[in-house]
Amino acid sequence: MKLNNYGRIFLVSLWLLLAMAGCRSKTALDTNGVPYKLIVAVYQGDNPGETSAVLAKVKKYLESKLNMPVEFQQSTDYTTVIEAMISGKVHMAYLSPFSYVLATQKQKLVPLVAPGFNGKPFSYRSIIITNPATGLHSMDDVKARARNLTLCFADPASTSGHLVPRAYLTSIGLDPKTAFKQTMFAGSHSASLLSVKSGKTDLGCVFELLYDKMIREGGIKEGDVVVLWRSDPIVESPICMRPEVSPVFTEKVRQAFLDMPRDPLGHDAFHSYMSMYFPKQADSLSYITVNDSLYDGLRKIASGIGDLTPTKK
Repeated sequence: MKLNNYGRIFLVSLWLLLAMAGCRSKTALDTNGVPYKLIVAVYQGDNPGETSAVLAKVKKYLESKLNMPVEFQQSTDYTTVIEAMISGKVHMAYLSPFSYVLATQKQKLVPLVAPGFNGKPFSYRSIIITNPATGLHSMDDVKARARNLTLCFADPASTSGHLVPRAYLTSIGLDPKTAFKQTMFAGSHSASLLSVKSGKTDLGCVFELLYDKMIREGGIKEGDVVVLWRSDPIVESPICMRPEVSPVFTEKVRQAFLDMPRDPLGHDAFHSYMSMYFPKQADSLSYITVNDSLYDGLRKIASGIGDLTPTKK
C-alpha cells in the first residue's frame, strides 16, 4: 500500500509522539502541571510487610479518586525520602516532622494533610529507655554516669528518635557527641529498642507508639526496658507535594485524603494505616489540612542544637 504525503506525515508524527512518550521521565508533568503517574515516597517503618499491605489499599483508593496510576516507593530510611523529594524523583512523600523541616531547608514543599483528632493535629511522644540491668532509674543517674554509657538514636532524620531527645539531652548539658562513651544510630526505632533490650546499648531513643505496639504484639514484655523520660507532645507527620505540581491537582489530592475516612473504599485504607500505630484511636482520627508554620517549633528546636551531623564516632 502506497502512502500519500498526508499519510507519511501522520505516521512520522505518530512515531515522534510514541518516541517522546517512551523517553518521558517517570515524574514528568503534562502542560497543566499534572503527573502522568503520581509517584510517592514513603519510609517503610519498622514493619515493611505490614506497610506494603496497607499502602496497597491506599494506592487503590487514590487511583480511583484521581483517575491515574499511583506508585509508592518505599525506603528504609528518611534520608532517602528527603533526597527523592529534593531532587524531584517523586511528586509526593510521607515525611516525619523533622524530615519535613530538613527537606524544606533546601526545597519548598506544599504540606497537604496530617493525622488529626477533633480537627486538631494529633501528637505523639519520644521516650528515652534503658535496660533494667544498667541500674539507671532517672535522668539524673544518666547525667552522673554518662561517660560510661552508650547511647542509641533511631534514624538521623527521625523526630522522636533523634531531634527531640537530642535537643533534650543537650538542654540538660549532655551533648550526644561528647558526653557519652559512644553514640550511634540503630537505623530504626525497633532496632534502637531491641538494642537496649538485649543490653548492646545502655540508652535508646524511641517513638513511644512503637514501644506500645511492640508490647501489644509481644515483641517485648513489660519490664524488658525502663522508660527514663517522655517528651512533650510532638506534632504529627505531614504528607507533602512538590511545588511545581499543579495547585489544582494538589488540592484534588489533599481532598482525597480528607475524604478517605468517610469514603466506602477509602475507609479500610485509612483505618488500616492508622491502626498500625493508633489502634485505640483509629476510628476517632481523620486527616486535617496543615500548613508550613505548624512545624516552626521544630525548626526552632533544630536551630538551637546547631550541628546536626550524627556523632563524633
